[in-house]
Amino acid sequence: MPAAISTTTCVIGGAGFIGRAVVAELVARGRQVIVVGRGDSPQGLPAGVRYLENSVEAGTDVVRIALEAATEVVDLAYATSPGTSFQDPVNDILVNVPETVRLFELAATMSHLRKFVWISSGGTVYGRTPAVPISELHQTLPLSPYGITKLALEKYAHMYFETRQLPIVCVRPANAYGQGQRPYSGQGFVATAIASILDGRPLMLFGEQGTVRDYLHVTDMATGIVAALLEGVPGEVYNLGSGEGFTNRQVLDMLTPLAQVSGHSVVVEIKPPRPFDVPANILDCHKLQAATGWQREVSLEQGLAQTWAWFAGQTSKVPYQTAL
Repeated sequence: MPAAISTTTCVIGGAGFIGRAVVAELVARGRQVIVVGRGDSPQGLPAGVRYLENSVEAGTDVVRIALEAATEVVDLAYATSPGTSFQDPVNDILVNVPETVRLFELAATMSHLRKFVWISSGGTVYGRTPAVPISELHQTLPLSPYGITKLALEKYAHMYFETRQLPIVCVRPANAYGQGQRPYSGQGFVATAIASILDGRPLMLFGEQGTVRDYLHVTDMATGIVAALLEGVPGEVYNLGSGEGFTNRQVLDMLTPLAQVSGHSVVVEIKPPRPFDVPANILDCHKLQAATGWQREVSLEQGLAQTWAWFAGQTSKVPYQTAL
């Protein structure tokens, strides 16, 4: 459904990897967009997008200004990744939970907001499960501090929906990949695999096949998030993924012909499986599809080819941006 040009969306974390794709999709749909980010020089944002730097000195004033000017909100910001959360679990709590709860509290005071989409994690909140694919009704037993804080904040979101009527929707995305993702960050196997091949670095697989993951191209992730914004029901949680699972080894097998054409080798080092790695994670996305009509457009084979071409075309070895 086409949006009125007066609709303004605030995208918190909109200058990052997924955020830029979401912003581009919103602009294409006629939204005015305000991006709130941590950096002072964002790159890759479309012309006409208003950018506000949320520095430490600014406190909550910048976010308040952005929310007051917006009619809807998408929050993609998070200060940690699954990998970094293990390094300091206490920090994972301190840098994510208070700030997000303050954001929910602020948004709940603004009755003009039509919708608030908060991005959780489909890859970590469920934990180890034999279910394939995993629906939103499955139990949640996360194995990482990152997954635990994401799940805790989902509960806060539901509390604000029930007690303060905040029109909030939670989206649990699968593993995003695509052009512009930052490798070597502990998050994003595809980006790290491609960059490692191009840089001549060995790739580590934990187990002969690695883990099974649900990979979704960033453009499809953006359209899914926007679908939840437009048609998602407040108070609900939606998975967002491809519904297909691929091992790390299968991803490398798809990348190998692309590497060979350009004279690169795929070097793999096998390590023992790690106890905190969920063996398989594949999301059932029928709920989002039924509610919004969203469908994936980019297959993994197509997406890997596009992503490889982008990385191979960069002039410097690591020209990559932030992970979100």
